[in-house]
Order: sequence, then structure tokens, then C-alpha cells
Amino acid sequence: MKLTVKLLDIANRGVLLHSTDAQSMRVRDGDRVQILDEATGKTAQAHVDTTSSLIEPGVIGVYRPVNATLAVDEGTPVEVRGAERPASLSHIKKKMDGGRFTKDETMDIVRDIVNDTLSPGEITAYVTASYINGLDMDEVEYLTRATVETGERLRFTRHPVVDKHSIGGVPGNKITLLIAPIIAASGLMIPKTSSRAITGAGGTADLMEVLAPVSFPALEVQQMTQKVGGVIVWGGATNIAPADDKIITYEYPLRIDARGQMIASVMAKKFAVGADIVVIDIPVGRNTKIESVPEGRKLAREFIELGERLGMRVECALSYGESLVGRTIGPNLEVHEALAVLEGATEPNSLIQKSISLAGIALEMAGKAAYGQGAEVANDLLRSGKALEKMRQIIEIQGGDPTVKAEDIVPGEYRFDVRAPQDGYVIELNNSALVTLARLAGSPYDHGAGLEIHAKKGTRVKKGDPIFSIYADREWRLERAIEVGRTLMPVLVEGMVLERIPPERWV
Repeated sequence: MKLTVKLLDIANRGVLLHSTDAQSMRVRDGDRVQILDEATGKTAQAHVDTTSSLIEPGVIGVYRPVNATLAVDEGTPVEVRGAERPASLSHIKKKMDGGRFTKDETMDIVRDIVNDTLSPGEITAYVTASYINGLDMDEVEYLTRATVETGERLRFTRHPVVDKHSIGGVPGNKITLLIAPIIAASGLMIPKTSSRAITGAGGTADLMEVLAPVSFPALEVQQMTQKVGGVIVWGGATNIAPADDKIITYEYPLRIDARGQMIASVMAKKFAVGADIVVIDIPVGRNTKIESVPEGRKLAREFIELGERLGMRVECALSYGESLVGRTIGPNLEVHEALAVLEGATEPNSLIQKSISLAGIALEMAGKAAYGQGAEVANDLLRSGKALEKMRQIIEIQGGDPTVKAEDIVPGEYRFDVRAPQDGYVIELNNSALVTLARLAGSPYDHGAGLEIHAKKGTRVKKGDPIFSIYADREWRLERAIEVGRTLMPVLVEGMVLERIPPERWV
């Protein structure tokens, strides 16, 4: 059928047909069509939405992502035909029924995700099926390799190349802002590609964006790393493992991070940037992704095995995850805290010790420190100011202000202090509840939103002492966080009444 193009500035991989045209073509919502521009020979496949009012019969509404392939102008005549369902849908159905993906099936799915052949609902089905039925180690390897092969790769002439990753699950885990400059200051290269928040209140890319742009193509990431020794960038802009960032988009609203998918996600990015040495941080504890040490050891062995299959040396560190790292949650608050440590602050100890411990493992693996001496070498690089100078170089090469100081990074203007209802000790900090409050306050999209913890687990408090503060850039978000916080009980003080009926407001 010949139809005339109407360009629609909507970020949806699809096209819009008038219902009468769709009926004539025997296609329905969710079916696929092939669009051909006979003048240029360019084609694109897209799923169908229908309308009886937004466009006229004889017109096809082409959404922005589809036109990135077609490159047609308003009013261009195109040929539109029904298209077959991609084979990957059958593969996804097999996984939904408890089956296993083959290598070729995995490649089909990943290629269709990268090429935007699958609709949002179909990708969600893939994510859900992988979450419910899991992926074995062969499937994880297939997914890792397919994710790398469908994107760009970095290729360095100087080795070793170092990388690190935290699987997340513990709030305030801003350690990359210290580890990356420490490793780069040692003379090693660390092309750190990071994710935005999935289940947390701020991914590393969200934090670094406070200091500098984080969106760069792969070649530029490689060049910047070669020049200053390291970068901290958003992996989604590099076209490195592009399928992964598309999958994360559909994991995000469900707040899920499927184990096999997570392992493949981490290792694909390390493999794609050319890493020889990888350190994985696995936080362990209640209200984290990994709740027990035995489970953490099992996950570590899976990372190490996959690393061996891919030719990378991997070591994992099980870290304490029942309390946040440092005292802050949210982009501006966490960046302020990290910069302060780089500038010489001796607190918070949890942030400093975790950062130098993990950096130390990498230094030992790379031969920059003797076994057992890595943390000491990392601490020297931190305390000497070399890490700060390297961080300034990283900020500058990414287009930020290298003279920025911790004091320049401020939280949101709206604040609420949650105070101790009685004398006692703080006996619990609920990580998931704290993250929920930070997100309700606007984090990570509102950089000033987040939490500052004044009394961590084990701290003695008196009635009326501030336990934590909620910050927000918008007053209505603060009010919403306060409202929900009354029911979440994110912090418990010894002897606290857990609930009062009818409820009372925080005072």
C-alpha cells in the first residue's frame, strides 16, 4: 500500500496507521509492517499503532526512531507492507515456558533488541522470562558475547586495562568516584563505563553527571582514557553493549535486576572496553541484592567462571551491605562527600576504607602493589593528593570544571529533619526504605534530592536529635517523601514504638 509520511516527534519504535488502512492491510495494533522508500531503497520494520482520528487515511505516522533509519521527509510517499513476526518471539516464548536459549537464539534476541525490532512489550516479556526462569552459565556466556558483538569495542595498545563494578543494592555506594582516580593515578588505565540508577537512588553515571558530561561515543572514550588514564562515563551513550542499556530501560520500572542478566550486563561492558583485570564488589546483607555470605560466594564464583571463559582475570570482594556507604544518598550529596574525601577529609570511614580496599585489590592484581599491600598503596595515592589531581584531569577532559570543590556542590533547598523519638541507640537502617525515600524526594533526576544520615547503626541518640535529613529540589516531592516515610520506618531506635494508631506526624 502506498502511504504518505507524516513525521511524529515521539520516541517510540513504531508507526501510526489509520484504522481503515490497517484493516485494508490486515494488520492490527502490535503487528509489524515493512516500510520502503523506493527513491532511496531504505527500509525499516516497525510495530503498528492504530488511530481513527490522529492521522487521515492514506497517511502513515513515522515515529522519530524509525525515521532515524529511513531518513524520509514529511510528505514522502512510501510502500508499506505487512511483515512477519521475528523468530526471537518464539525464543522468548520458549524461555517463558521454562526452556533454554541456544547461542543462535540469544543472538537473534539481542540483535532484535539493538535494531529496535522488538516492541517494548516484547522486550518486557524477555526481561520477565529471564527473571522468573533464570539463565544458566552457558546462556549467560551467550548473552555476554552477543551483547558485545552487537556493539562497539575499545581496543588499547597498552595493558593491563583495569575495571571495577559494584552489583549495587546498598545505597550511597559512591566508591567509583574515588577508585577510578586512584587507579588512574597509579599509571593504570580504567575506562569506567557506568550505568544510571536501576533500583537505587543514583547510579555512578548520575553522580558523575553532576561534575561533567558523561555521554561520549566509544572512540572518544578510548582517546580520553589513553590521554589521562581514566574516565567515568555513561555506557548508554557509547554504543558499547547497547543491548544492555536498552534492557535496563525495561528492568527499571519493574525494579528488577535478574541474576543472569546482571552478570552478563556487568561482564559484557568489561569485555567490550578491553579490560584485562576486573574487580567486582558484592555487597552482602539484609535488604541488599545478596543477603548471605554463601550466596555472595556463589555469585563470585559465577563472575570468576565467566571471566575465565572470556579471558579476563576477575576477583570479587564481599563487602558489608547492611548500612549505606558514607552518610549520603543522592547525586549532589554523594558527590559532595566523595570530593571532600579526595580533598583530604578523613571521614566517613566506611567510604574511605571500602574505596581503598577495592582499589588495592586492583593494584595488587596489576602488579602495582605486593599482595596484602594494595590498600596501603591506594591510601597513599589518596592522601598524597595524586588521586584528586587525577580526578580533576578526568573532570576536565570530560568537559567539566576541574576547579570544582566539594563546597560548590549543594543539596536541594527544601529540607526536613527526622528526629529521634526517644533516647537510645539506632539499631537498624533499612536500605530499601532509605532508597525509596530518596527516590520519592526526586533522586536521581533532581540532583539536589536525597538523604543525609546523621546517626548510623549503633549510634547513641537523645530524644530530638536529628537521625537523618531529607532534601528535595521541589517542595511537593519533599512532602510526599515525608508522608510515605511515616509508614516505612527506615530507621529504628532502641525501644521505639513501631506504630501508633491513629498515626502521628514526625516532629
